[in-house]
Amino acid sequence: MSELPETVVLLSDDGDVIGTAPKATVHTADTPLHLAFSCHVFDEKGRVLVTRRALGKATWPGVWTNSFCGHPAPGEDTAEAIVRRAQRELGLALTDVQVALPDFRYRAVDASGVVENEICPVYVARAATDVAPAADEVAEWAWVDPSELRASVEAAPFAFSPWLGWQLAAWPGDYRAAD
Repeated sequence: MSELPETVVLLSDDGDVIGTAPKATVHTADTPLHLAFSCHVFDEKGRVLVTRRALGKATWPGVWTNSFCGHPAPGEDTAEAIVRRAQRELGLALTDVQVALPDFRYRAVDASGVVENEICPVYVARAATDVAPAADEVAEWAWVDPSELRASVEAAPFAFSPWLGWQLAAWPGDYRAAD
């Protein structure tokens, strides 16, 4: 059984839902504002999962980023979308999904000219299983100490997705999973 085409929720500038569109047609040089999410997954040792985007990705191929991102389907609860996407992208079951940056929003332009334009609440979660990533999504992955990730992003921001750097800069208190 094949997956249905992904649909994204389009938003007005103040965050109201104004429609939907196929994900495949939305990300262009003139991407409309839409709803997304970003998730940082921690393990039992307090390490965070970072992933390197697959080289076949349309935007930011080969860069390191947070654990995973995605888009809730129209009417889908964001926590449920996060659990769904973690399974699809990382083969990973999650527990303790919690919002960390509820008002995160960004716009970024990839070297190819494709724009990301998202209201993108940022979540944390805990890994409940081992990582088994989908090759079309993830080229590499690693569990890293949060302070080492911060230092790496500061030292070489070009190697990381722009949203990861902005999320770390906006993080309240210590960058770690909620207790």
